[in-house]
Order: sequence, then structure tokens, then C-alpha cells
Amino acid sequence: MPEGDQPITNLTLPPLTRERRDQLTPDQFLAFAKEGNQRFREGAMITRDYRGEQRATASGQYPGGVVLGCIDSRAPAEILFNFGIGDLFNARVAGNVVNPDILGSMEFATALSGAMLVVVMGHTGCGAVKGAIAGAKLGNLTGLLARLEPAVAATTFDGEKSADNMAYVDAVARKNAELTVGNVREQSKVMADLEQAGRLRIVGAMYDVSSGAVEFLT
Repeated sequence: MPEGDQPITNLTLPPLTRERRDQLTPDQFLAFAKEGNQRFREGAMITRDYRGEQRATASGQYPGGVVLGCIDSRAPAEILFNFGIGDLFNARVAGNVVNPDILGSMEFATALSGAMLVVVMGHTGCGAVKGAIAGAKLGNLTGLLARLEPAVAATTFDGEKSADNMAYVDAVARKNAELTVGNVREQSKVMADLEQAGRLRIVGAMYDVSSGAVEFLT
């Protein structure tokens, strides 16, 4: 276990090694993500040496977590959590939904590569959620948006339920993150078993594109 008085900067810089990563618990890595987002919001981020991190990880990678996020350009996980190269696996797809390929990638990240935290991160003002609410149809996007329909149906909301009402859009995005956490557990026995054994934590989150804050839902 890391020393209790050791500052977070010594634990996250330079990129994680296998030894340092495997000393951590899922709850500790989640705490690091929360602290990193706080630094991001306060404008007190650790300065990253990306070229140095690139060189340090060229021979191997030992990320502590995997983030399933949206492709939205405003929601880059490493920056929002003040992590660097080699610290996180990233799976990004419009609406942060799961399919067999995404789940397989996350199983690689966790069961085979040792990541101990899964974060399903939605965000405010999500265009995919707007499209699902509006019933948009466009090529392959049609099938993707269909994966968001359960969240639309499950969202309880008092007010105008339209893609023009941002409060409703954000409520659906939150519900979608919650449901997707359940889908990860239900559709991936690999990750569900890891979580049951205490080797993995699966949580939902919402990123506010206006404030910069990530709220963890579970």
C-alpha cells in the first residue's frame, strides 16, 4: 500500500509502472481521479511532460482505469482528470453506450491489462442524446442512437421533454450513464466477476461542460 502521507503527485508522476499500479486499490484510483478533476476545475493542474511520458511508456503500459466516454471533443478524460499518457484506457463512442466491441475492449483493459476502475462518463449538452430524443435517423448513426432509447424511456422528468430542453437532455444523459453501468455488469461476466472479487470498481459519472466538474453517480 502507498504511504499515507505520500502526495498524489508522487503516485501519478511519472506514468504508472506495474509495481506502483498494483499497490493501489480501486477506491484509491477513484480518489486520484476525483482529486485530478478538482485540480482541473481550480486551474491548478500538474504540468505534464508528454514527451517524457511518451518515452516512458514506449516499452509498456500499466493504466489504472478505463473511461467509457462520449466522442464529444469537450470531454477528454485524461485532461479532465489531470492524468497523463499511460494512466488511462479510453473507449469513446457517441452517447457512451456499450456494444460487444466496446465491452471486449474494456475486458482487455481490466482482466488482461490490470485496470481497476471503470468509469462510464456522460456529459451535459450531449448531441447523441439530443438525437435520440428527437428520433434522428442517419445511416449507421440510427442504430447507435437506438441504444439510447431505453434511457429516454426511463427518465422521469417534470417539464418539456424535447431535444430543445437542455435540462431534459441532461437528465436523459445521466440516466443513460446509470443504465450503461448496469449494462456493463449484465453483459460482461468478466467485469462483473472482477467487481464481485473486489478487483474492479464500476461507476457512472456526469461531466458538466460548463463548470468542468465531474460528478460521480455511484
